[in-house]
Amino acid sequence: MSEVKISAEPRTEFGKGGARRTRRAGKVPAVLYGHGEKPKHIALPAREFAAAIRHGGANQLFAIEITDGTQALALTKAIQRDPVKDTFEHVDLLLVRRGEKVTVDISVQLVGEPAKGTLVMHEHDTLSVSAEATRVPESLEVSIEGLEAGSHVTAGDVQLPGGVELTGDPATVLVVVSAAPTAAQLGEETGEEAAEEPVAESAAEQPV
Repeated sequence: MSEVKISAEPRTEFGKGGARRTRRAGKVPAVLYGHGEKPKHIALPAREFAAAIRHGGANQLFAIEITDGTQALALTKAIQRDPVKDTFEHVDLLLVRRGEKVTVDISVQLVGEPAKGTLVMHEHDTLSVSAEATRVPESLEVSIEGLEAGSHVTAGDVQLPGGVELTGDPATVLVVVSAAPTAAQLGEETGEEAAEEPVAESAAEQPV
């Protein structure tokens, strides 16, 4: 993953009120932490940050130039979003060094088509891996091409890029392929549901 250069400025206002004012100014409240250093509160330009996340994903690497003259290399660790406005409320950034290995959760993307007449259930959509901070993959692809009913894909089945190691349980099931219900089975289920519904008594049959 390529790093994105981004500017930032120190934050001196904290709490909900300070965060609101930061966001109204078109910036995202963020905190830099790691390597035993004291957490540093900064504000990132919202538009540039959003563009970087759209392009690079949740584990984007940033080369941050702060207006106080300091610089930092950091990975996005946690993002808080407004579910209604779909804006960034707050960002946690983990300080890293070149060559340093980090453990991150990478999104799993399914590619290909399974055998006809099957259903695919995506049990887990991320995989925990260890990789150099500057070489964290944006996502991992899992092929389901031609998989028959009864097949499954585990974490250990995923082909990882060079330098990337699985840190989670290799037996974790990511994908399960099952047989799709037939039209007859769907009809039977609909009939059973209808039979279970109580039939309303007619006015003549209701007790008085």
